[in-house]
Amino acid sequence: MNLSPWLIRAAPALGLGLLLTFSSSIGQTYFISLFAGQLRQELGLSHGSFGWIYATATLLSALALAWVGKLADHSSVTTVAIGSLVVLACCALLMAGSTTWWMLAIALFGLRLGGQGLLSHLALTAVARWFDRGRGRALGIAALGFSIGEAFLPPVVASLLILSTWREIWVGIAVCFLAVLVPISAWLGEEIRKLGPEDLDVTKLASSNTARVSWTRRQVLKDNRFYALLPGVLAPSFIITGILFHQVHLAELKGWTLTEFAACYPIFAASTTAVSLTCGWLVDRYGTARLLPFYLIPLGLGLALVAASSSIFAAAIFMFLMGATAGGATIVLGALWAELYGTDHLGAIRSLTVTLMVIATAIAPWLLGTLIDQGVSLNWQLFAMAFYTLACALWFAILWPSLSGDVEPYFASENRRT
Repeated sequence: MNLSPWLIRAAPALGLGLLLTFSSSIGQTYFISLFAGQLRQELGLSHGSFGWIYATATLLSALALAWVGKLADHSSVTTVAIGSLVVLACCALLMAGSTTWWMLAIALFGLRLGGQGLLSHLALTAVARWFDRGRGRALGIAALGFSIGEAFLPPVVASLLILSTWREIWVGIAVCFLAVLVPISAWLGEEIRKLGPEDLDVTKLASSNTARVSWTRRQVLKDNRFYALLPGVLAPSFIITGILFHQVHLAELKGWTLTEFAACYPIFAASTTAVSLTCGWLVDRYGTARLLPFYLIPLGLGLALVAASSSIFAAAIFMFLMGATAGGATIVLGALWAELYGTDHLGAIRSLTVTLMVIATAIAPWLLGTLIDQGVSLNWQLFAMAFYTLACALWFAILWPSLSGDVEPYFASENRRT
């Protein structure tokens, strides 16, 4: 298929997906943590109390997403997107005006639910449903918003903090969302609605699983394959969040300066971008089941390397390999549930898996920190996580035959009733 006409005709849908993944940045850990020092100082919070508030807000947002995420199945994508952007703008204003811990907690809950949770979920669900033949490439392009945010927002915020206060920055974020992102989202939504039959033939922009029965979330919860996949599916979220949350301790343990380690972040973003795009093409060519055993291997090798070496070059290679798994996970897992269970109830199914991932990101910093406090060296934890990750890759290879073919839901009659 000629890529240029495909990109032109699919541009509105791809553009909205990319815009939403980029907008989700303000609810991600790496973005919020940029303001941690100022928040603790002005609100009189200790490291522990701030971490407790953040973890609680994250867990509650994960539970809420299991219910809110079903909006992706029953409501207009544009309507939900605009509503989410407006709510995020309000949360940004609340963050700017926070003077007590409970105001901060509410703001963090909204940012985590709307940003890390709903916008990411909505973007990847919509793109996975809209695109059939080019699903992998479409997900790769939409996921570029994550990498753009990771590469550019931290240095921009760091520069702005020199020129203005953190409260002014959050007010500016709210203004940008309302004055720029909301109108652009509305315009892209209108362009998507204008797509005609000739565009649908090129992009396969439709809820197109007509040849097979789509599973409901209740049926998925009765499928043994779903539970067999979870240990490996949740591993990247848990491990990457846990390590980045404790990056200062890791740098101290290895004898690196924080500046040296932070300089490796562009490598992480570049690797994520390159692998996302490559993996999208591979998904379209070979399917997700064949790729599952491979996307965890870079993370496992990187963990073993950084555990065994104190060289700053090992840190750079580790960030590259970790970025490769992060980019692969976004695409492979974005397409996996659509291929396994169809797209009619994809929002409800993905909201369940995203909820579990968010819970994993909330538990990881606490668990790794507790083990460190109990005298378990981070090096030994890295070795253990490397072994676990590579074991999950092997487990995926064993599962592959059960994932590569269509399987009817156990209660197909229920699906017809719904």
